[in-house]
Amino acid sequence: MAIKKIMCACGVGLGSSFLVEMNVNKVLKKLNVHDIEVSHSAATDVYKGAADLYVIGKDMNDMISAYGPTLVLDNIVSLPELEKKLTEYLTEKGVI
Repeated sequence: MAIKKIMCACGVGLGSSFLVEMNVNKVLKKLNVHDIEVSHSAATDVYKGAADLYVIGKDMNDMISAYGPTLVLDNIVSLPELEKKLTEYLTEKGVI
């Protein structure tokens, strides 16, 4: 499956999902991946097909996992955790 869009979602869609979006963009840039669109949203705006991967905090997993593949973060402000998990996911999917 090609990954063209990553959506970062949180309860309200403002602070934490925006922070995660910025960090996802940092990781993608570091990995030299430029063809994936990254956005952020409130959990209520998530629907099946809105993204190829949803990056979320563990508190959102029950709500979001039904809509597609999720990358669940234990600590949404941890750049090292995000980098490790996103690198593993993209490697597994053949993106990098």
